[in-house]
Amino acid sequence: MPAAIGNKAPDFELPDTNLNMVALDSLKGNNVVLLFFPAVFSSVCTKALRQTNDELKFYDGLNAKVFGISVDGPFALAKFRELFGVNFTLLSDFNKKAITAYGCKYATWIAGMKGVSKRASFVIDRNGIVRFAQILEKAGDYPDFEGIKKTLKALGRVK
Repeated sequence: MPAAIGNKAPDFELPDTNLNMVALDSLKGNNVVLLFFPAVFSSVCTKALRQTNDELKFYDGLNAKVFGISVDGPFALAKFRELFGVNFTLLSDFNKKAITAYGCKYATWIAGMKGVSKRASFVIDRNGIVRFAQILEKAGDYPDFEGIKKTLKALGRVK
């Protein structure tokens, strides 16, 4: 069952690009934005992640922690961060635990690839409750960044 608005967000523990483990439960007290995406270096993923990076001041202004999550390995994610100057944390869900818990896993994606993340966005409030959820069926569709921002504005700045 996908993570749903009003429900507790499923916890996860995933490695970042430096192989440090990041657990969602350790972020309580912060608003959190999770951006699940199919694959680094693909055109729509690159555009969405670069836009997020360009708008980090907005997220920082609301003390929102932003994370990009894909099934790419941490080393591929690190190279992407380096090449595109991404200044927020990318997490590797190589074992597909988070995309399964959040209900955003393709059974089969392009070229017969199985278990790739759908493009999905979640806003989780400082108490760990899902306040915004969007799971897109088409990988070429773009995240609803305005909906994410509206939700964060309504939650307000974390003190």
